[in-house]
Amino acid sequence: MILPALPAMREYAETYRSFRWELPRRFNFGVDVVDAWAREPGKLALMCCDDAGLERRYTFAEIAALSDRAAAALAARGVRKGERCIVMLPRLAQWQVAMVGCLKLGAIPIPCIEMLTQKDIAFRATHAGAVAAVATNASAHKFDALPGVRVRLAVGGAQGWEDFDAVLAASDAHIDAAEIEIEEPVVMFYTSGSTGNPKGVTHAARALYAWRLSSLYWHDLGPGDLIWCTADTGWSKAGTAILYGPWSCGAAVLFHNGGFDPQQRLELLARHRVTVFCAAATEFRRLINEDLSRHDLSALRLAVSAGETVNPEVVRRWTQLTGVPLLDGYGQTETLMTVLNYPCLAVKPGSMGRPLPGIETLVLDAAHRPLRGGASGQLAVRLPNAQMMLGYWNEPERTAAGKVRVDGDEYWLTGDVVREDGDGYLFYEGRADDIISSAGYRVGPMEVESALLEHPAVQESAAVAKPDAERGEIVKVFVVLKTGYAADQSLAQELQEHVKSVTAPYKYPREIAFVGELPKNASGKLLRRVLRDQEYAAAAKGAE
Repeated sequence: MILPALPAMREYAETYRSFRWELPRRFNFGVDVVDAWAREPGKLALMCCDDAGLERRYTFAEIAALSDRAAAALAARGVRKGERCIVMLPRLAQWQVAMVGCLKLGAIPIPCIEMLTQKDIAFRATHAGAVAAVATNASAHKFDALPGVRVRLAVGGAQGWEDFDAVLAASDAHIDAAEIEIEEPVVMFYTSGSTGNPKGVTHAARALYAWRLSSLYWHDLGPGDLIWCTADTGWSKAGTAILYGPWSCGAAVLFHNGGFDPQQRLELLARHRVTVFCAAATEFRRLINEDLSRHDLSALRLAVSAGETVNPEVVRRWTQLTGVPLLDGYGQTETLMTVLNYPCLAVKPGSMGRPLPGIETLVLDAAHRPLRGGASGQLAVRLPNAQMMLGYWNEPERTAAGKVRVDGDEYWLTGDVVREDGDGYLFYEGRADDIISSAGYRVGPMEVESALLEHPAVQESAAVAKPDAERGEIVKVFVVLKTGYAADQSLAQELQEHVKSVTAPYKYPREIAFVGELPKNASGKLLRRVLRDQEYAAAAKGAE
């Protein structure tokens, strides 16, 4: 079946008020989405390209046939429904084939980024009890000490591994796909492990069914679109914006296997006539400094970003330069996209938008009481929720620790600090442990960083707390300058005065450090905690 159509969002308030989820009893994404679209002859599913100039188109019919073979190959090697399979591939078509093959079989894929170390993989494989892996020949050695991973398929082949493409070519072309109940686990993502060991975020079939909603209402996708999302294949954002969401809407996906080069990004957008572009805020900060007039972006009608908040100045300049809206969005691996801006909704600079239909949120104080009137507090999402994870794999206590009861209802604590204005728009202020408390004032790092980004010398910045004997904490900012600006005391003072002029003066950075780059994770998300921990460690050492 092709998924039942949902009405387009013409007006946010009415769509939100009237929305109700109607979940099927069973759902197998490989069958109910991929195989269903495969019945339309020649319908494009995937356009692959790389830095060497390779370009290859795949129809839904081709993906359906290849994923059948992948599922049959795994089954023939003893992989069963419910068993876990690590899929650690770069942006190659084999990634989609392996992921969909697992889903058809009912095996649980664990997407992983290729940059993981042998230790990282060992933890995930052992923790999840993985029995199979699909990787590249360059990464095969990272699995050497994992006897429990008994089925090994490598793109390009490797010693002790079977060649993935050769196995598919020799595999049966048909498999009886698994019947999957809507609450059965179907995919697992591991968090970055910023506090303790990584968590195995496990999602049910209902989540794959529900994630199309963000592609429909936020990406505004339909069967005639080509979306390019630059997220790494190991992150949950890739699932929703490269695989489950777009294909559920019948849209095609551009997949580029290569590094980040701003001019190349623009060239590919123009060459392939991309209609919807999804990238991290870091990329947009680079793109707006390029000569966009050299590229024909007339096919592009929408840009979106998630992972870290897009500064208002970036949104303004991107829209000014391209004429294309840039809509920010918020989500977590546990919940996926939950608060978004929408094409039909007026954008407020700096806002992450309003809750997705089907999502109910509250802003809570430290005692988990609802806050009103624009006060800052922790964002909480009401449960049950179709998009919400089943839980952390084999860690019920850790799962339960993230839940609270508010007025008789259960909510998931996101750990993110936000404020809500009188119109229901939510504004991100940072992780709960990112908030800077200075002389009784609470300062969100995004407020300072957004103010700095309006100065022509600033490429990007990170605001963190530094311990201070008098004020408790002060705002310290690490700044990356654009080419042509000198990092000196005069510029530092100019930046301090600039912040005072565009936001409340108490938020200005009392210290500024100029750096060549900022710490980020593999998906490009800013790691403020690294800088904050560095400041606290230095203060502790100085007090010895």
